[in-house]
Amino acid sequence: MIAMKRVVFNRKGGVGKSTVTCNLAAIAAAQGKKVLVVDLDPQANTTSYLGHNGKDNVVGIAEFMESTVSRNYRDFTSEDYIRPTPFENLSLISASYSLVDLEAKLEAKHKIYKLRDFLGNLHVEFDEIFIDTPPALNFFTLSALIAADRCILPYDCDVFARDAMIDLMEELEEIIEDHNPELEIEGVVVNQFQSRAKLPQIAVEELKKAKFKLLKPFISSSVKVKESHAQQKPLIHLDARHKVTQEFVDLYKTISRKKRAK
Repeated sequence: MIAMKRVVFNRKGGVGKSTVTCNLAAIAAAQGKKVLVVDLDPQANTTSYLGHNGKDNVVGIAEFMESTVSRNYRDFTSEDYIRPTPFENLSLISASYSLVDLEAKLEAKHKIYKLRDFLGNLHVEFDEIFIDTPPALNFFTLSALIAADRCILPYDCDVFARDAMIDLMEELEEIIEDHNPELEIEGVVVNQFQSRAKLPQIAVEELKKAKFKLLKPFISSSVKVKESHAQQKPLIHLDARHKVTQEFVDLYKTISRKKRAK
């Protein structure tokens, strides 16, 4: 069984990459799938959201990356980098700030395909893998885009972000052409949407005019999301009946409908 690998990315910070990653992954796991989340962001927000700490000295993605440029951790297997979360069927490869110090070394030694190889040869079987990325098109994001089957783009209803999204799509198309022809841009997740406010509606219309594929439903703005961050519980475990939780459930149904081409 080959896991479906999804990368969640936008160069703009604060659009909800960690929120989208963790909630979709938690819903998949709650539905009985074996799910792995890989946190590539040195800020380690996804690691924290899933009940861990990026400063706890447990081996994670930074240590794996270090193993590709040094003799450290060479005897580790994939299981050594994977840790359980408090949520059934949901595992994590955690991030830490030490990723920042590794980036130049990894680039210099052309290790851009190592994440793809690692995820393709896991000793543990997963149904789905979700990869969270930094808010930059850097070494770690490019590694994720090369490793993934599909890409989800969170968008925070900022009208000034439309042009940035257009530029980003052009760069993604180049990455697909040069590095990963199998990568599919799954669509845009409209996040923090306020249906009664004028500006978010304008922002969405601007994306439609630019011919972006918008994934339904949109994710509403809600303080419940911040509560779930604070309690380190994805929404499906904090309040399964909440409106935003059900929006994420329906969003997961949307992205799950289309099967991977054989």
